[in-house]
Amino acid sequence: MRCLVVSIGCVALVCALGACRPAVSAGDEAYWPRFHGPRADNISTDTGLLESWPDDGPPLAWTAEGIGEGFAGVTMARGLIYTAGNVGDEMIITALDMRGKMRWQVKNGKAYKKDRFPGARGTPTIDGNHLYHESPTGNLICLNAKTGKRIWAFNMLDAFDGKRPQWALAESVLIDGNRLICCPGGPKTAVVALDKRTHKTLWKSPSAEGDTISYASPVLAKYKGLRMILTMTAEALIGVNADGGDLLFRHPHPTEWQVNALMPVYHDGHVFISSGYGTSGSELLKLHVRGKTAHVRRVWQSKDLDNHHGGVVLLDGYIYGAAHKSGRGKWVCLDWKTGETMWVQRGVGKGPITCADGMLYTMSEKRHVGLVRANPNRYELISRFRIPRGGEGDTWAHPVVCGGRLYIRHGNFLYAYDVRK
Repeated sequence: MRCLVVSIGCVALVCALGACRPAVSAGDEAYWPRFHGPRADNISTDTGLLESWPDDGPPLAWTAEGIGEGFAGVTMARGLIYTAGNVGDEMIITALDMRGKMRWQVKNGKAYKKDRFPGARGTPTIDGNHLYHESPTGNLICLNAKTGKRIWAFNMLDAFDGKRPQWALAESVLIDGNRLICCPGGPKTAVVALDKRTHKTLWKSPSAEGDTISYASPVLAKYKGLRMILTMTAEALIGVNADGGDLLFRHPHPTEWQVNALMPVYHDGHVFISSGYGTSGSELLKLHVRGKTAHVRRVWQSKDLDNHHGGVVLLDGYIYGAAHKSGRGKWVCLDWKTGETMWVQRGVGKGPITCADGMLYTMSEKRHVGLVRANPNRYELISRFRIPRGGEGDTWAHPVVCGGRLYIRHGNFLYAYDVRK
């Protein structure tokens, strides 16, 4: 049933910072080219969506099976949907059409099976006619996004003497103009810029005190004329000059098991970070830039929101996300400016989140989905349902709302729900 384009060797994944186009239908205009969307803010541009759901959830438009095991999310552009997962003994990138029909599958190295959470982590990213993906073991690959034909591939960890973290690489790498930004970490470098057409090295940052890279994805920020790459190592938030690779700062953010999985949230000269396991919790940091130098200072810290790896949403001056140990799996709203806790509620249970049309799409790790009004004054769970049985493991893949549809990945299955009015 699957058409496998064998592509032996290494691999590369990239997250594109493309222009934001509104997705208004479930057809060719659906555009979500990178992890957390075109603006990397985890907020869909869709409007005209359902304000409540039937008891059994919104209509299920289709189910796709055969995408493999793992926790990678979905991206989409030009009428195709992309994800990745373990299929047998191979790590496979899959392209589906907008009706869930398989278009192609391409191998990206061996399947990752080395711990009790097997499968893909990083999400494929689309940049024009190209797709980039980073496997859990550091394979970076560039494919023709339409056909799946391999353009180049190599192993990032081998090339830059990086070290795989305990639960394998999870970043969805970043496209910045003609550069592909990836983060091998380790004793020789922290962040690397490659020519996205050839994978030639354009610059390498210094090592961040030898830190192993953690599980976050890099994000681009610009403040007072300085363009920065922000990402998380196993021990810290780091900032790197996007136009030369200078290490600008290293802000310690220690956590148990060295799990820093949240992609930093940048807004208006400030950076938000959060980690689980009840240690560092959340911090808001103020950027201070002078010429080509920068450092950060803490504005506030909150132990109420210690986000695990489900992500957060910043909307209208408030942060929404699920706590890990501090909140015992509850959903939390914080004031962006002050860190004040606005509310803490159980909801559907801890898990990933996304946002569309003023509503929060919240998930638990056990297949429950909740529609919550984004209201800092009180928690409003409008509707809830549970996705079908079938997929294995926890529901950790981040949901996506794009083109009037809610996409939920659970293991080998992808569910597409129609959430248009």
